[in-house]
Amino acid sequence: MAAPLGVDPSPIQKAELFSTLLPKEIEFVIARSGILQLRKGGHLFSPGEKAEHFYMLVKGGIRVYKPRSDGGDDEMARFTPGDAIGDFDFARGAAYDAYADATEDSELIMFPGYGLSMEDFALEEPHAISRILLSAIVMVTGRIKSTQKEFVKNMSWVQELHRRAYEDPGTGLWKQSFLTDEINRILEDPTALIMLKPDRFKILVDSRGHGAGDEAMVRIAALLRNVTRRTGRGWPLRFKSNEVGVLVNKCTLAQAEKIASDLHNSIAALPPVPAKGAVPAFLFTAAVAYAVWPLDEASWENLFRGTYDLLMDTWKAGGNTIVHYKKRADK
Repeated sequence: MAAPLGVDPSPIQKAELFSTLLPKEIEFVIARSGILQLRKGGHLFSPGEKAEHFYMLVKGGIRVYKPRSDGGDDEMARFTPGDAIGDFDFARGAAYDAYADATEDSELIMFPGYGLSMEDFALEEPHAISRILLSAIVMVTGRIKSTQKEFVKNMSWVQELHRRAYEDPGTGLWKQSFLTDEINRILEDPTALIMLKPDRFKILVDSRGHGAGDEAMVRIAALLRNVTRRTGRGWPLRFKSNEVGVLVNKCTLAQAEKIASDLHNSIAALPPVPAKGAVPAFLFTAAVAYAVWPLDEASWENLFRGTYDLLMDTWKAGGNTIVHYKKRADK
């Protein structure tokens, strides 16, 4: 039976999946774990069950085995106190392919706790869950021989972990951390960076509430995803609170100009937020900045920073315009 956590939490703190968490995030994990007690001979899991939890053995012992047709079995592993059990299957979102039984009365920490799921946690603590999923990717690929790693990266469950780890929960866009971690892999000559920032967004939030701001960001995110759907490539991104954009590889300067113009027009075409009492209708406009690597700047880092700075300067000057970042001759 599962019960609220009431034992030494050090096994959780030592678990590989939680190695990148901050102290407060560890507390979050501990609070949402549970205790599982098994009598000798009790099943921890069986073949075909989806690995929706993993376990850290506190007391007792666990034996993992596969039965044979002759009535015997092949033992796969034995676990003693301090060991993590099933973390590899949990990280992959896989189904177990063996039995796990208690060799004596045993006590385990279970994560997530009984009745909880990773989806529940993502709503409460998205940053912590992102770090857990990233650790899962590192752990999974690290346990597989290097000759198999490229094959593993293309497996659907790894791609799903990768997507969820970098997904902004509010809009479904890719986070800026995706660029930080993956830019060397995805950068192709030429690659366009198009950034935009909605004008007067604070007025919208102050007059209509954060819900109106969230709804507006969801609409803007849909416009960005339309860009990548039409081109068949690229990544829609959320950089900071309401600074968003797209990265499109194999994109010429003329194509980047067209994307920037289309986005600028699409923002202006969003349905206005209707007037409410003395508050007038809110009309959408945005500042848009774009650049193409390596045409406009040979250094990706400088191009990103320069495009962002130009976007912010344009927005502060009134916005509602499109600007092209190019490296200055005196730099």
